[in-house]
Amino acid sequence: MDFDTSVAAHSVGDERRQEILDKPGFGQFFTDHMVTARWGPNTGWHDARLQAYAPISLDPASAVLHYGQAVFEGFKAYRHPDGSIVTFRPESNGRRFQRSAARLALPELPVEDFMRASDLLITKDRDWVPADDKGALYIRPFMFGTEAFLGVRPSRSVQFILIASPVGSYFSAGVGSLSIWLSESYTRAARGGTGAAKCAGNYAAGMLPQQEATDNGCDQVAFLDAAEQLWIEELGGMNIFFVKRDGTLITPELTGTILEGVTRDSILTLASERGHQVEERRVSIEEWRQEAVRGEITEAFACGTAAVVTPIGRLKWSTGELVMGDGEQCGPVTAEMRQALIEVQRGIVQDEHGWIHHVC
Repeated sequence: MDFDTSVAAHSVGDERRQEILDKPGFGQFFTDHMVTARWGPNTGWHDARLQAYAPISLDPASAVLHYGQAVFEGFKAYRHPDGSIVTFRPESNGRRFQRSAARLALPELPVEDFMRASDLLITKDRDWVPADDKGALYIRPFMFGTEAFLGVRPSRSVQFILIASPVGSYFSAGVGSLSIWLSESYTRAARGGTGAAKCAGNYAAGMLPQQEATDNGCDQVAFLDAAEQLWIEELGGMNIFFVKRDGTLITPELTGTILEGVTRDSILTLASERGHQVEERRVSIEEWRQEAVRGEITEAFACGTAAVVTPIGRLKWSTGELVMGDGEQCGPVTAEMRQALIEVQRGIVQDEHGWIHHVC
């Protein structure tokens, strides 16, 4: 796919950009440009261009507004010590974007076009990549059905857009232990559903249980499986790991109802290299509660592109509460995994896996 890059220069200005970079928050501000492309059954992918960030126009009958035919991705660009800008495993996000699109009956965007689009935007808006060692540029590609038609079938016209946002910590309080609310009324996904796809509807359905978590003084919600309500699956927007007393790391196995996180996969590799036994298997809520009380599970942490690696300090439910460690401090294995991941992402150590993609 050929991208039109003959865009007129657009900028909020150096002073305003620096004000934003000093306090970026998470997902609140956006860079000067975006990448767009369209798809049709007879034309394929076309009209690809780099352009000024601007509102889009949609027909009120557009498929996405009625049937939620939309998928998205998220990954980060980092500024390395030598001033270069890189992304972390973007091809993995590109392949997951394809899998999500296929599940939602949307066209698959070639991975090379996915990466080229992100490289174009990052290069154009390179001044938006934070220079400090905590910030990053969050890249958000998304795709949705645009056909103006109220019949229930896959949209015959599709829009792809890629935007970027400078970010700091995902959680407003910064890096600290999370409190998790166990959802006993809602589930995230069921066998045969869209749990393994990164689609908009999954997150819309998680808003109410997340609000329930907030109402109970928690940062995030944990979901159990839909069939038996016994097995831990994932958090509202992150995967979860447990650490045993002997240093073993355990994470729920991928069953088709859990999103296959890029950060999750990276941690499995890094932990194994550092001598930790790693297990992908089912973990029941009773195993977590009972083994934490007995001191067999000593740590738990959440992981994802936005949250990186964040310790879990408390698990709460309607009739009780479990405290991990002292409820505040990051456990040694959690800290080790966080540091190992960050060091690769930020170019502090050599990338031995080909995970770093140099952009500019």
